[in-house]
Amino acid sequence: MKQIRTLIALAITLLYIPALSAQTTARQEGFTSEMKLRMANRIIESYYVDSIDSDKTVESAIVAMLKTLDPHSTYTDAEETRELTTPLEGNFSGIGIQFSMLEDTVFVIQTIPGGPCEKVGIVPGDRIIQAGDSLLAGRKLPNSRILNILRGPKGSIVPLTVVRRGESEPMIFTVERDDIPIHSVDASFMADPTTGYVRITRFAENTAEELKEALAGLRSQGMKNLIIDLEDNGGGYLGAATEIASEFLPKDAPIVYTEAPKLGTNKFDNMRKGSFLDGRLVIMVNQYSASASEILSGAIQDNDRGLIVGRRTFGKGLVQRPFNFPDGSMIRLTVSRYFTPSGRCIQRPYDRENIDDYNLDILHRFEHGEFTSADSVQLDKSQLHYTLLRRRPVYGGGGIMPDLFVPLDTTAVTPYYRQLLAKGIINRLAITYVDDNRDSLHTEFPSEQAFIDGFSVSPDLIARVADLATTSGIELNQDELDSSTPMLRTILKGLIGRDLFQTSTYYKIVYPVLNDEYIAALQLINDKKTYQNLLKNGQKTK
Repeated sequence: MKQIRTLIALAITLLYIPALSAQTTARQEGFTSEMKLRMANRIIESYYVDSIDSDKTVESAIVAMLKTLDPHSTYTDAEETRELTTPLEGNFSGIGIQFSMLEDTVFVIQTIPGGPCEKVGIVPGDRIIQAGDSLLAGRKLPNSRILNILRGPKGSIVPLTVVRRGESEPMIFTVERDDIPIHSVDASFMADPTTGYVRITRFAENTAEELKEALAGLRSQGMKNLIIDLEDNGGGYLGAATEIASEFLPKDAPIVYTEAPKLGTNKFDNMRKGSFLDGRLVIMVNQYSASASEILSGAIQDNDRGLIVGRRTFGKGLVQRPFNFPDGSMIRLTVSRYFTPSGRCIQRPYDRENIDDYNLDILHRFEHGEFTSADSVQLDKSQLHYTLLRRRPVYGGGGIMPDLFVPLDTTAVTPYYRQLLAKGIINRLAITYVDDNRDSLHTEFPSEQAFIDGFSVSPDLIARVADLATTSGIELNQDELDSSTPMLRTILKGLIGRDLFQTSTYYKIVYPVLNDEYIAALQLINDKKTYQNLLKNGQKTK
């Protein structure tokens, strides 16, 4: 037995010695990390004990590699890449509806004017239960899956089976898909007789053109000053941010620059004279305003062109370049860093060994009290910079600190209200209410302004919120419902107005009552003395 064990040990040793020798030789012959990765993949494919999905193994390896770099270098498969890029491309081919899921059914909120569905007679309130061979009703499909079913190549035909109130049998419409614009200027209206308001939700290919159209419309209504809302705007294309900044800056004004050890420094200055140089300008931001939003905000602040209102922005200043694979997948690799004109690095610090902590930064800020008190914001005093014209102090080290800090108000957001949001109760009730009363509402309120001035949410409608919540498994807490009722009334009115008229209707109704950043921005822009003092002296707390 001892002799057998000795022979086995010798055999194992002999098996390992050639491998070590080969490794040593390979190193001497220029064995690279790329060769090692390919070799590892071949070994796994050739010798692993179970069958494997080679594509999945390679994708997992790519994801693991990118995780060692920084928080924003990512890999997306073909489907994820389409979902990521489509909202930024300005349009897609589809059927032309805004929809919501109501009782496991695709419910048409609005049809896009001139779009395929409107052309064939589909109207708001219709329920699409089947598209082609794909059953939509009763399956609890995620929105991404529904979008994949409804979208398709331009010119392709899809029969839609529709259930309509008042019709005893389902109706079938033959829809030819067409190019559908994706709007990134979500709302545009006059906040008061001289102040325009524009909300930008993303920086896409067409955003600058949409903004120019919005500005032209507002000027025709008497706009002198402007509020740009970038709250919750996670960014998008650099080109869109620089082109929008150009509208508000003089020729040759610096907008942003990037630095990269391998690509050098790249400066983006304004190549033309802006069209809006004289009126007062305020930009609304919050903790979810990121990337291109921070580029625009930083350019306006550093050039002393306008004021920033809200809370410190996200702090994403790493520049990703897309590298596309033939199968439709993509690597978005960080290649440089953004800097504002004064030299501030937008990117907040991160530890490569603890990316999870970076991803929880918003939660840490909230727990630290940063959202409710400007004094809790941890400014890096070693990153002190000055604006270009008035030499106001501004700080780098991550994100854009507003000139006027507005704390987050959560007093009306009770645990009961959060449950209503989590289960979509408020939105579902608004959709149902409009569906039940669409004709009578349009008769009583023939215009948007008539609705804003005359409609009010009744106590009965609030009671229906509680009833729907109870049937959905949310236990009634009357005290918390009473506390949240004023906010509920405003939100419900805004949603009903949106579904009856347009997206801007929601913001016209809700923001003057519930959005403290909007209220502060409007007060500031109309207070010339305070506005000029902030431009001269710097940051304040609201």
